Amino acid sequence: MARISELVAGFLDSIAHERRYSPLTVQGYRRDLDKLAQAFEQQAVADIKSTEVRAEVGRWRSQGLSAKSIARRLSAWRSFFDWVAQRSPMLVNPAKPVRAPRAGRRLPKALSADWAVQFVEGRPDPGLAASASAESSAQADDFITMRDRAIVELMYSSGLRLSELLQLNCTPSQSIATDRSGWVDMEAAEAFVVGKGGRSRRVPVGAPALQALSQWLQLRQSRGERLENAPLFINRLGGRLSARTVQRRFASRTKTTGVPAEVHPHMLRHSFASHVLQSSGDLRAVQEMLGHAQIATTQVYTHLDFQRLAQVYDAAHPRARRKSGSSPKT
Repeated sequence: MARISELVAGFLDSIAHERRYSPLTVQGYRRDLDKLAQAFEQQAVADIKSTEVRAEVGRWRSQGLSAKSIARRLSAWRSFFDWVAQRSPMLVNPAKPVRAPRAGRRLPKALSADWAVQFVEGRPDPGLAASASAESSAQADDFITMRDRAIVELMYSSGLRLSELLQLNCTPSQSIATDRSGWVDMEAAEAFVVGKGGRSRRVPVGAPALQALSQWLQLRQSRGERLENAPLFINRLGGRLSARTVQRRFASRTKTTGVPAEVHPHMLRHSFASHVLQSSGDLRAVQEMLGHAQIATTQVYTHLDFQRLAQVYDAAHPRARRKSGSSPKT
């Protein structure tokens, strides 16, 4: 049998060209499988035992690797061993029975509905009005103002990932079947989005977002731009907007509006999901709009919703909890 490093190279080539994984995904697999090649460089793949893989997991834990990182690395190893088993007389997958340590559930951070609306509308905090007006008059113009408003309105309206937003074009590709960019259908009030794993979906776009997008596109047309196949969101030089720029603009908007949280693009997606679920209670619909492959991924928002309900209950119900040091009247 070939050396493990050669098998790893073959596996990476397979997922890149046969399964058509993204370059970033292939890079992640390469990092995790490099650890496999280093650990078992002098050993035949068919001779690797589950006890040895389990020992590696124990070593990772002693080095402080997080449960999430361990689970990701084990998943890569399992996929690799499955691929090898299909091409050799290897009988068992030594990583299959090995379990990663349980990771504590981290609830996503979401804004309240009021703060989300204030952030999206860009309303300045009254206490910051004086300093904010001076900064905005010096830095802002119609191009930045309209673009940023269209970005935040669309993200909150449709729950888009930042990567999905930045891939959008002004118009659909001539070959919709192979288009991986996405676009907004203004007449249908829908966005066609290409998400993780190349999975596409259509999501509704609300009236405020459509209005903001219309103003942004009208501004670009007035500047003599051709919108056909052009990126929906651009920088001043006309290039597709970068994720880093959007993150900086979010940070600036957070300061201006006085929102009591560090708002990042994914927080608007969390806020969208939480608020739609609170209003509708339809978990399946939220799953489809977010583009989650598994319903379990969406269920985290039910925990977030219950956490808020518990906070309201504790604050409002007279018998929710006893005050410290209090005693019942007799």
